[in-house]
Amino acid sequence: MTALFEAEDYRNLLVSALPPAQDADTVEPTLFNLFTPDSHRLALHVDTTVVRGGRGVGKTFWCRSLLDDQLRDVAAEEYRIERLRNLKVSPGYSAILNPDLYPGAGELASLVDSGVRAYDLWNAVLLVALGQPELHGEMDWEDRIAWVQSNPGARDRTVARADKQAQADKITHLVLFDALEHLHLVRVQADRLVAGILQLALEMRLSTKNIRCKIFIRPDMFDGALLHFPDASKLTSNAASLQWTTTNLYGLFFHYLGNHESVESASFRSTTGNWTEHAGRNLLPSTLLGDEQIQASVFSKLAGPYMGANYRKGITYTWLPNHLMDGVEQVSPRSFLNALNMAVDETRGKYASHPYAIYHEGIRKGVQSASQTRVNEIREDMPWVRTVIEPLAGQQVPIDQKLVLDLWQGSNLTATLGREADRANTGGDEAKVRTGPRYADDYLRLIDELMALGVMRRRKDGRIDLPDVYRIAFSIGRKGGVPKVQS
Repeated sequence: MTALFEAEDYRNLLVSALPPAQDADTVEPTLFNLFTPDSHRLALHVDTTVVRGGRGVGKTFWCRSLLDDQLRDVAAEEYRIERLRNLKVSPGYSAILNPDLYPGAGELASLVDSGVRAYDLWNAVLLVALGQPELHGEMDWEDRIAWVQSNPGARDRTVARADKQAQADKITHLVLFDALEHLHLVRVQADRLVAGILQLALEMRLSTKNIRCKIFIRPDMFDGALLHFPDASKLTSNAASLQWTTTNLYGLFFHYLGNHESVESASFRSTTGNWTEHAGRNLLPSTLLGDEQIQASVFSKLAGPYMGANYRKGITYTWLPNHLMDGVEQVSPRSFLNALNMAVDETRGKYASHPYAIYHEGIRKGVQSASQTRVNEIREDMPWVRTVIEPLAGQQVPIDQKLVLDLWQGSNLTATLGREADRANTGGDEAKVRTGPRYADDYLRLIDELMALGVMRRRKDGRIDLPDVYRIAFSIGRKGGVPKVQS
């Protein structure tokens, strides 16, 4: 097999094996795409109530995996968490419409707008999951909530009885909450709904032995809910975060390549070590899973060793995640795989005769695409971030902090943020806080908030930097850096 044919061969594998749409609501967990990085083990523990993670890190994937008996058994074995085998799992909320188990977004909005307490609402959801007979059948959620409010004693007896039965059966009843950003269009209302979930989860953790909630949530939403719920901070002590190391990211990438039903996939496995089979899927050799040097060697066969003529241009293995990393040194697998998808498409379309399956210019294009996607996501999640960064457009990082403060002052940023909050909500001062930064009138604290979100970071010399995953699409330059996305 010639090098050129091998490149095209593996290019076809990349196109076929990588998921075409890295959207949490469209990628269903299966045996073939189930990947179990060591860093996610704590998140799968039954007693871990809060699982924090930004967009694209696997919250919905793990939630749906826990709802699947077969995938849960595989996770139990590979993570060595025996309690995962002894679960009764119920969805408490998700993006999937299931009005018999929890209200959909439209009904939620109607309930909240009519003044229903979030705690009562989620208690009704819990009692449905526990089998309260009065709450089953064709029944509006408004009526279910009214029953809960009118029968607090019956509610407590049901919870106690279900807990005792679960202990006798040696199981844990686990209720899962996901897609919380879809709870309500108005952020302040979404925060109150999340606070109700957290309050219920804490109560189950403290008052029962075998009834647990697991809440998959964005960090900013968890922090926002804590502002409304005085005791929710107790949940932080056992919270987990879905984080991805560089070896995790490449392990996931190689896992996809080694689990496609094709001759090319078999060839990839045969040339990359001793793969094993478990539960109907192929598992990476330990060296390919956790050894950076081995991973770099394999990736260099697909993409070449360098981002140009020599090492001075950058090492492909480290260059890609380094340029997708946010200010808190995190890379989402969605951004990583999206960048690789774009890199392959760019190579096929413009550099088809290149001797490697992925051309380094394609990787640069992939980073540009991932940056644009990430900025679009943060515009949806926290629109105020765009407003705060826009006055810096055209500048070059790293940038002196004083210049940042001057640019914000010159653009009258505080007033702009206030007007945007007024347009977004009619709920008064509290709503304004929740739709924007916490300290719109304190620019030093605003920098700290952006750093906590990973949008900014501070260099040792005190200057402010923006990671490439945000900088490129926000039209901010860096000498010798990846150019901004061209409109």
